[in-house]
Amino acid sequence: MRTETVIVGEEYGEYAGRYVFQELTWAKRSRIIQKHTKYHPLTGQVVAADYVAIQAETIMASLKEQPPHKPITLEKLLSEDPANGVPIALGELFSQIVNRLNNLSQEETAFLHGQSDAKSHAQPSQSSASVKSSVGHHCSCGGSQLKPSNSSSSS
Repeated sequence: MRTETVIVGEEYGEYAGRYVFQELTWAKRSRIIQKHTKYHPLTGQVVAADYVAIQAETIMASLKEQPPHKPITLEKLLSEDPANGVPIALGELFSQIVNRLNNLSQEETAFLHGQSDAKSHAQPSQSSASVKSSVGHHCSCGGSQLKPSNSSSSS
């Protein structure tokens, strides 16, 4: 399974250090989604979904190594209190890494963020196994390079 490492700088205080994320199995991702989604008993359509909980649990399930003081917990990811939670930029960085590592398409990512719409979803290309994020952290992809999605949707 693919892994990705991110080094978080001192600007995040107690969260500084090395984090290693690992790709999840399809079964594990499906269980997380089903746990936080309510379906209509007759039609099977989605009635409600807790997208934040789905993303937070996906991050925690993918997180395989972190600094010894273990600052990241599910409670901190889900906290709405800035004093007790993970900084927004760090949570977004972890979400991007986990979504990319688990090959979530932009449509699936938009669904998890509750932003699904009819916009064009062009996927940016990735030419290197090492990425510098916009918040200045270095990500090293372990193993294979990212592959573009071959899925297509029909109306």
